[in-house]
Amino acid sequence: MGRFLNKGNGKFAELAASKYFVDKSGLINKLLEKDGTEKFICNSRARRFGKSVTADMLVAYFSKGADSRELFALLNCEKNKLFVENMNQYDTIFMDIQAQFVQAKMKKLEPNNYVHKLLLQELRTEYPEIVSEEDTIADALSNIYNNIQNQFVIIFDEWDYPIRELEEGCQERTDYIEFLRGLFKNSDAKEYVRLAYLTGIMPVVRTKGQSAVNNFVEYTMTNPMDLAQEIGFTEGEVQSLCEKFGVDFDQMKEWYNGYNLNGIAMYNPLSVVRALSAKRFQQYWTTTGTYGDIDDLINMNFDGLREDIIKMLSGNRILVEVDNGINDLQTFENKGQVITALIHLGYCAYDADTQEAYIPNKEIHAVFYQSVKNSKNDGMLRFIKLSETILENIMAGSGEQVARLMQIVHNDFTSSIEYNDENSLSCTIMIALISAFTYYHQPIREFPCGKGFADIVYLPLPHHPNRPVIVVELKWDKSVDTAIAQIKERQYPESLHGYAGEILLVGIDYDKKTKEHLCKIETFV
Repeated sequence: MGRFLNKGNGKFAELAASKYFVDKSGLINKLLEKDGTEKFICNSRARRFGKSVTADMLVAYFSKGADSRELFALLNCEKNKLFVENMNQYDTIFMDIQAQFVQAKMKKLEPNNYVHKLLLQELRTEYPEIVSEEDTIADALSNIYNNIQNQFVIIFDEWDYPIRELEEGCQERTDYIEFLRGLFKNSDAKEYVRLAYLTGIMPVVRTKGQSAVNNFVEYTMTNPMDLAQEIGFTEGEVQSLCEKFGVDFDQMKEWYNGYNLNGIAMYNPLSVVRALSAKRFQQYWTTTGTYGDIDDLINMNFDGLREDIIKMLSGNRILVEVDNGINDLQTFENKGQVITALIHLGYCAYDADTQEAYIPNKEIHAVFYQSVKNSKNDGMLRFIKLSETILENIMAGSGEQVARLMQIVHNDFTSSIEYNDENSLSCTIMIALISAFTYYHQPIREFPCGKGFADIVYLPLPHHPNRPVIVVELKWDKSVDTAIAQIKERQYPESLHGYAGEILLVGIDYDKKTKEHLCKIETFV
């Protein structure tokens, strides 16, 4: 058992014994069923989605020299003939690329040479009569296969670290790309590789000759195909955990749900587990990362990027082209590539059916909002301040001030939104009230109450019980009095009394001729 070669099943056995363990062993069955043209797999997911746990499971299953029968006997994977015949039958190479690059840097060594030397040393120890110190890794694996027909399972975690983090043209990055190309694209690789499984964050995008592994089948946050639910927690799995540990599932769902992979609602496991452990719903994202990713990306000076970020923060969705994405974080050419990168990083979610990006849940909204408040982008900061002022004036019942400030939002920020119906107006209202997320749930459009549907309703969060419910009724070329009258006539307030003691009725009208907003606010107790 080596550091990289045939690590065994100890790490996965420890994880499987955890009280928060969720069984994802069905992935093994799916991988075993792939034919020879599909055995090169790149399965990318956002940070904290359980990629490393999955890699540890594959190491435990494939590693020669380990005995994992009892470990997998307890799991849900199908123990068919194919599963039994392949268990612990392959020399398995596992490497966390990011960890090795960081370690090499700490030792002031060139990372690619460092990785090559360590891995070749283990292969020579295992096969001293076949592998020589002059061999490349690809030569060594090819010689082993040609001599004794041993195939290898190769698993690289954080495989994309050098590509996404190092600048284009950097020698270390170029050398790493050549290492991957030599290992997986040579003529012998199809023979000595039983399975190549790369897991990271960014996809294998073939741009400017940068991809060394274009023979890999890609599974990504935008196109997960049949592996959609194999990394991350499904809603059913999260609900079972909540029942087991006595945690409110509805709050868990609001805080951490929202990723849509092939129509399957997926949760990021790390936040769910921390919420279960602490029995507290909060933002856990920045305990494992920083605001730097968002700040650097949203400060890219691409036309319309700021507006799209604000629209998503307000609860709206935006159309995005994900097919022209890139696989690094340096060479952006347009706002679509930035939004696509945010999807792969997990800061945005993507609906493949509508081709729309959006903020997935309350946790990520909190990350974004705090990032914007800490941002050096003056335009973003001014807008957040303006939104906070609008909310303050709604609380104070100052309809005239709200109308005046709404006009600023529309003129300076959402002038690209052409008002042709109340739906367009509601988009602007949600944008203007971004700051309400601090105290309220995500705004609910067409909320069923009374004898109809309220245009927009803001319900206070449990830890802000003294905040009033806000009911917004929108009109277009009518009057604010008509909006307020409709709220009362359809008895919206009466059906909302269970949410709060006080309800603010907000009527907003947009006059198409004068292009002005009018606002009237009443309090209903």
